[in-house]
Amino acid sequence: MIVRYATSADYDRIAVLVDEWWGRSVGQALPRLFLNHFHKTSFVAEAGDDLVGFLVGFMSPANDDDAYVPFIVVEPGWRGSGLGRTLYERFFSLAERRGRSTVLAVTAPVNEGSIRFHRKLGFSAREVADYDGPAAPKVVFERSL
Repeated sequence: MIVRYATSADYDRIAVLVDEWWGRSVGQALPRLFLNHFHKTSFVAEAGDDLVGFLVGFMSPANDDDAYVPFIVVEPGWRGSGLGRTLYERFFSLAERRGRSTVLAVTAPVNEGSIRFHRKLGFSAREVADYDGPAAPKVVFERSL
C-alpha cells in the first residue's frame, strides 16, 4: 500500500466509490472543486491499482492556526488496518510544516464510527445543535498538533 498526494484526476475514482464506502449518500458534499483546489493538501492510499482510502484536507484561509479535514474515507475492508490513522498522520505532519496548530473536522451525530475513530486519534468532540442551520447538528472535532 502506498499513500501519496492526491491529484485532480483522482476525483473521478473517488466520486464513484464514496457513497458505497460511506454507507449512505454523501457524494454531493464532495464536489470536484475539493481536489481541483486542495489536491496538494489531500492524500490517497492505493493497494496496487486499487484505491483503498483518501483524505481531503486544506489549510484554513480564514484562520492561520487551523487546518480542516472535510473528508476521510477508508474502503470497508481496510478499516481497522491503521490506514485512517496513517492518512491523518500525513495530514498532521503537513499542517505542522505549514505552521498550523489545530486540525478540525465535523461529522453527523449518527456517525458513531467516525466519532470513535476521531476520539482514538486524540480529537476532542462536541455536538453543536445548529451547526449547519436550525435542526442541523454536527459533532465538531478539534485536535491540537
